[in-house]
Amino acid sequence: MPERTAPPRPHTIDPRPFRPATRGRRFERGDTVDVTGGNGQPRPDENHPAEHPPAPPTPNPEHDPEHESAPGEGHPAKPEPGDTADRTEHEHRSLAHAGIARTDPPPERPREPGGGILMGRPFGVPVYVAPSWFLVAALITWVFGGQLDRVLPELGALRYLVSLFFAVAFYASVLVHELAHTIAALRFKLPVRRIQLQFFGGVSEIEKEAETPGREFVLAFVGPLLSLVLAGLFYLALQPVEPGTVPGVLLAGLMISNLIVAIFNLLPGLPLDGGRMLRAVVWKITGRPMTGTVAAAWVGRALAVSVLVGLPLLNQSGTLGGDQDVSGMDTVTDALLAAILAAIIWTGAGNSLRMARLREHLPDLRARTLTRRAVPVQSDTPLSEGLRRANAAGARALVVVDTDGNPLSLVREAAIVGVPEHRRPWVPVSELAQDLTAGMRVSAELSGEELLDTLRATPATEYLVVENTGEIYGVLSAADVERAFVKAMARPS
Repeated sequence: MPERTAPPRPHTIDPRPFRPATRGRRFERGDTVDVTGGNGQPRPDENHPAEHPPAPPTPNPEHDPEHESAPGEGHPAKPEPGDTADRTEHEHRSLAHAGIARTDPPPERPREPGGGILMGRPFGVPVYVAPSWFLVAALITWVFGGQLDRVLPELGALRYLVSLFFAVAFYASVLVHELAHTIAALRFKLPVRRIQLQFFGGVSEIEKEAETPGREFVLAFVGPLLSLVLAGLFYLALQPVEPGTVPGVLLAGLMISNLIVAIFNLLPGLPLDGGRMLRAVVWKITGRPMTGTVAAAWVGRALAVSVLVGLPLLNQSGTLGGDQDVSGMDTVTDALLAAILAAIIWTGAGNSLRMARLREHLPDLRARTLTRRAVPVQSDTPLSEGLRRANAAGARALVVVDTDGNPLSLVREAAIVGVPEHRRPWVPVSELAQDLTAGMRVSAELSGEELLDTLRATPATEYLVVENTGEIYGVLSAADVERAFVKAMARPS
């Protein structure tokens, strides 16, 4: 089965439209900050109505909503302004193939959504069985049981037990196929998130791309190679076994099924292994991995159309070994199977294109250009005074420092939503700030996937950006990174 290069982390980005912040305005009476309370759109004003009405802010259980505040709208970042942040603390999502992490993640590594039942961790990689596997196992049991009834009618109802064993053994072979991809990836120091056995085989989710086309080719080829080896082993085991027996039928079925898996996965179209091999060849010739991805993805789409049209025709003609006198139900079944396979291939090819575009644009995400200018304030500074200083400096963030100028915490941008203007002179910024942890200090030199990995390791809504010398550079908003990512993805490759 094909391996899949997973996003840096599988968190979803909200692709809804947004309005860039107006720049250079000062805080004025009645102004609101550039957060909406969580619907992904800037807060509307009389001159710039939002495209979608904002949702009410989500209250923070750690703070009184009336004591929350943040810097105001539209102030330029340092040295180049990022886009306006527009989400509350509890609604930031991880951007890592694409997202920014939630503010309240579980303490351990987050569980992959839809992973299914955890079966084990060979080589430290979790293996999940998706719920859809039980459906296909039942289908295999029923179909193979019908074939056993013709070959071994004396089995009676026991044929379904034998068929269930065949289904389990077949997916064990699929697991060996996926483990081949996993071992090769680990050998090339590419992290593997998980292996998942699902409806049509299995998927190895590899978190990073291979560095060279040669490694990409090897990484894709080892799976079909192992399936061919298994087919050969089952063929050798079949030789001393008497035909027409339960062991003989099982070994023959496993030999043929592994041969089919190998041949199918060698077809030259993404997301199949053969498509990744084609991608590696085009990458080697052109020197551009994106060109290889585009070529292999379009071949994969052509392959999907061929499967949709050709598979039912081949079955009806008897080319694949079936009976030419097929019933109407067999025709419907063939068409349904072809449609499912074609949809999987077509969707996988499209996903491969999107992921390639993502990785191509990742270097455009640079902490230095997305960072907002920040103003240092003492912990007892009233919010109104902090905002006045931010206006005067053209800044969009507040950093709470001690008497020696060392940063202690960051005033959360979403906090100002719940603070009425008449209370701001009486609310110290320390009540609205989040204490800095080691992971919330990021280097201004970070960019691309390295930046995303750093943010994912310590989920937060704001990060303190520092120079290599330790000097404060500014504040990086998670929402700004997410928005910059969406804009980069919208550009053509």
